Amino acid sequence: MNIQELPEFKKLVKHKWRVSILLTLVMLVIYFGFILLISFNKPFLAQPIGRNLTLGLPIGIGVLISAWLLTGIYTLWANRIHDRRIRDIKKMIRDDN
Repeated sequence: MNIQELPEFKKLVKHKWRVSILLTLVMLVIYFGFILLISFNKPFLAQPIGRNLTLGLPIGIGVLISAWLLTGIYTLWANRIHDRRIRDIKKMIRDDN
């Protein structure tokens, strides 16, 4: 049997796409939200929060950190769940042969 015909494999592929799309959408909302904030509400970002610091800088850093965090979430998910399921499918195929 071809691995691509297995229901477990099809389910795994769908799950991977769901996780990937979800994390991509979250990142796009964060990124474009920041860009829209820059475009339409500069006074908000220009608010001082210290002597030489405005609100825009920590928010911008937050956008960068969120990208790292979402990448870390995907990596943890892939290493702990996705890869284990792939091993299980491979083992199932080997056991069937």
